[in-house]
Amino acid sequence: MRLLVAFVLALSLTAQVRFVPQNSGVNASLRGLATVSDQVAWASGTVGTILLTTDGGNTWRRRTVPGAEDLDFRDLAAFGARQAFALSSGVGDKSRIYSTIDGGASWRLLKTNPDPKGFWDAIAFSDPQHGVLMGDSVDGMVVIETTTDGGITWQRRTTPPALPGEGGFAASGTCLVVRGKREIWFGTVAARVFHSRDSGKTWTVSETPLRQAEPSAGIFSLAVGPRGALLAVGGDYRKPEQAKQVLSISTDAGKSWTLGSGPRGFRSAVIFLNPKLVVTVGTSGADLSRDGGRTWEPLESAGYNAVQPGWAVGPEGRIARVLVK
Repeated sequence: MRLLVAFVLALSLTAQVRFVPQNSGVNASLRGLATVSDQVAWASGTVGTILLTTDGGNTWRRRTVPGAEDLDFRDLAAFGARQAFALSSGVGDKSRIYSTIDGGASWRLLKTNPDPKGFWDAIAFSDPQHGVLMGDSVDGMVVIETTTDGGITWQRRTTPPALPGEGGFAASGTCLVVRGKREIWFGTVAARVFHSRDSGKTWTVSETPLRQAEPSAGIFSLAVGPRGALLAVGGDYRKPEQAKQVLSISTDAGKSWTLGSGPRGFRSAVIFLNPKLVVTVGTSGADLSRDGGRTWEPLESAGYNAVQPGWAVGPEGRIARVLVK
């Protein structure tokens, strides 16, 4: 095990990570991203945009959802070039979940937000059957629903009391993360992290030192690493260059948090590429860590909203291949 850790660390210290722009063919603001393999990925965004590549991003094809041309697709989950789930975010019935099993040739509307003031932020699936939906608080609780049948039916879970106005940021789909079929984490605008080990039946809540004094600040993204490592990034999206209180680190699966430093401003997504190599992106650029999030170096100056292994997406149809050598 020690030899393996040393090997991974050595690779991380010498890895070359770069963003290579690709042509999306659209001008939409892209926030949803789901990487399936080094050849297959889905992306989504404003004006009903959903894109699919099956050739490593050399070409991106638009996959139209009938009747959803004015929706903002903020999140995706995918399990190949044919099966995907798409979440639109908006007030009331603008929040919806669709699914496809034929590569986007046709879509099925699985669920529409029944609360006229509700707002859905993210979905996360551990496999094609087991998924979680997160939305802003309704009746004093952050909305968490789970499915075990591929989104056909959903069960509302009871969460600890929400603070006034507490919810998530529908910025990259990664304020909500899952591990396996039962473990759930989500971060909120109040810079709190909720954690369940039993599919949402019971919860613990911890506070992070991230910036959250303004409605535009809080946790935007969580990333789960090895051996209890967890990263939270955010800040204030209205002050993208402000680099204070934008990173927090946990080494005990989110029970406690310490303030980190290094990213150069507001960040809306963070991802472990391997146990040590981490990338975080935001509207002011991207940063790279080679030691699990403790120290950082500038990686990219262009702004991006979301990142997954292999790709990053952002405003004005921006897509880049994230290459690691």
